[in-house]
Formats: sequence, C-alpha cells, structure tokens
Amino acid sequence: MPNDDLIALARLVLAGGPVLPRRRLLERHRSPDRALAAGAALWRAAGLDAAQVARLQGEDSDGMLERTRRWLAMPGHHLIGWHDADYPAPLRTISSPPLALFVDGNPDLLWRPAVAIVGSRSPTSGGRDNAHFFARSLASAGIVVVSGMARGIDAAAHEAALAAGAGTTVAVVGTGPDLAYPPAHDRLRDRLAAEGAVVSEHPPGTAALRSHFPARNRILAGLALGTLVVEAAEQSGALITARQAGDAGREVFAVPGSIHNPKARGCHRLIREGAALVEEPCEVVEALATLAADLAHALRARLGETESWVIAGPGETPPRLDADYQRLWDALGHDPTGMDQLVSRTGLTAAELSSMLLVMELDGLVTAEHGRYQRKTGFFTSTASMTQAEGQ
Repeated sequence: MPNDDLIALARLVLAGGPVLPRRRLLERHRSPDRALAAGAALWRAAGLDAAQVARLQGEDSDGMLERTRRWLAMPGHHLIGWHDADYPAPLRTISSPPLALFVDGNPDLLWRPAVAIVGSRSPTSGGRDNAHFFARSLASAGIVVVSGMARGIDAAAHEAALAAGAGTTVAVVGTGPDLAYPPAHDRLRDRLAAEGAVVSEHPPGTAALRSHFPARNRILAGLALGTLVVEAAEQSGALITARQAGDAGREVFAVPGSIHNPKARGCHRLIREGAALVEEPCEVVEALATLAADLAHALRARLGETESWVIAGPGETPPRLDADYQRLWDALGHDPTGMDQLVSRTGLTAAELSSMLLVMELDGLVTAEHGRYQRKTGFFTSTASMTQAEGQ
C-alpha cells in the first residue's frame, strides 16, 4: 500500500467510534487517501458522527498518529484495511469485522487454515496438557493455532504450536500489537511476532481495557475455521468466543472432562448445546476439510487465479502447467525444502512463493513443517491446463 494510503488508513482507525460508517467510506472511495480527501460533507454522508469528523480534521494532539507512523516504518509491521485484498476472507463474514488489523509478524498466516484454542486462565494440569497436545498436533498438521496470549490455556497453546515450528501460531490481542498483556508474557509476545504473528485492531500503544477483550474474541473466532474449548468454567470468557464462532458459522469443538472438575462444566455445557465432542486432533482436522476448501477458493480469488488443481496418478505425465507453478513443483521434489532454496531454484520472490505454496497446501498438494515444504503426492495439474491440453 502506498505510504499516503497507509497513513490515511491509520488516521481512519484513530478516528474511533462506530466502524460501519468508516467501512462504508472506504468502500465508496476505494482507498483511504481518497476517503480522507473526500472532505467533511461526504464523511457525514457516509455516516461518520461529529466526534469522528472532528478527529479527522484535528491535529495529532495525543501523538498517536506519530507513534503509529513510527511503528509502521519498522520491518515486519503491517496495517491491513477493509478495502485491501489481503484482508482475511474469513473475517469479512463476521457480524462486526474490524476496520483494519495491525499485524506484527507474518500477515500471510491470516490466510492459512486456523483453529482457535481457548480456555481457562487457571487450568488444571490435565487441561494444560490437553491444550499442549491439541495445539502441537494441529500445528504439525499444518493448521495455524490462534489464541489470545492470555494466561493458562492460551499460553500453553501458543507455546506448544511454537515448539512445532515457526509459522504455526497467531495471537489476537486486546491491546496495541506492541504491548504484552499480561506483562509477564513479553517474551512470548516477542517470540510470537518473530515466528508467527501478533494481531490487533487497536493502534500501537493502546493499553489493556476490560471492554477490549470480548471484542477481541470476535476477531479470534472469526479468523479461525473452528474454535476448540479445552477447559472452561461455566462463566468463562472462552464460552463467549465459542458462541461468537457459532454465530459466524464456524465449527465449535469441546474437550470433555471429569464431572467433578468445575473447570470442565463450560465444555460440557457447550457439548449439550451442540458443540462437537472431540478426543483427538484428527477429529478437528477432518471436520474442517470443507471450510478449508472454501478458504483455498477465496485465496485463489485473491491471487487472481480461477483454476483449481487436480491430482494425476503416480507415473502419469501431467499436461502443460502454469509456468510458475510448474517451476515451483519441479523445485520442491520429495524432500523438505526451505524457502531460501526455493527462491534460489525458481527465481521467484519469497512473497510470490509464499502465496503459491499456501494455495497448494490448502489443496492438499504440499506439506509444510518447521518452515520447510515438500510434495504430498506425485503430480498436480490445473483444470485450465488440462482443458488446453485436451483441445490441442
């Protein structure tokens, strides 16, 4: 995004207030810079209230815009707006999507199939072990683990996913993306930003407020294809996340516990209300296959690709492929290959390869583990290429 657009988007975020009028303004003018240039009369016509108009017209009296500008100038920091093609497709379908997301880390992870793992801030040892087991298994299967960086189950899920390899977990926080909450998680926050991503709808420097966390949970649930509640009491905030996931059309899973454990009662309540009882990570993976295919379709649309990929049997010669995908497929081979090697072998950029690998991974053609990629089967071809080949 051009720098002027980026700063204009930051100004729209900092205007605060109702999100819908600002989304409407972006949709109408198609870029933040043009939206701001439209002027106060058109801002009001889009539904912005007097306070929002005043903030857009005012000076940076509190220094938040300058702080945001400095944060965005640092490597690995991103701001993705509602108007942007990189805005995560699953998040567009929730009832109140954020105007923009501040991302510290790898924004491509927001397009990978993900599962939210949530639960008690003071879990039992068994609950912590279950969170670790599910998170590590899902991450090893190529699913991103999303959680809220809170104490207890959240932290256990993040740490287990990180142990499975870089690029396996995303934290959605209720502060600015630069702050750790609780403060004791400052090292965890830094590691998540370096090896995964930290995501917030709040600008850098925003302190923790009680009202931020229920709102944060809607983003957490919206980014994920499903939400897994590992251990939660009946009044747990994890149940709010689970209900928001259900309202957004996502799958809800719950791990059962002892009838004598009060921290299992929230999970049992969810199961009675229709959540899927799960005992193994593979049950979660199987249940999400259809939603992952929908995400792959959305990603192809984002990349401007209309064809889908089909598998040819071992030993078969595939028809002519798109040149870049053919180059990548040839470069992959059957042994795990790192991104640097793929860049060297194909001549494509890391950004191009990342998007292409994600499409192939979502379609079940490539596996990723510890940041290295390899083929999952013999050949792939595109339906468009097959049509061309058959017509020749």
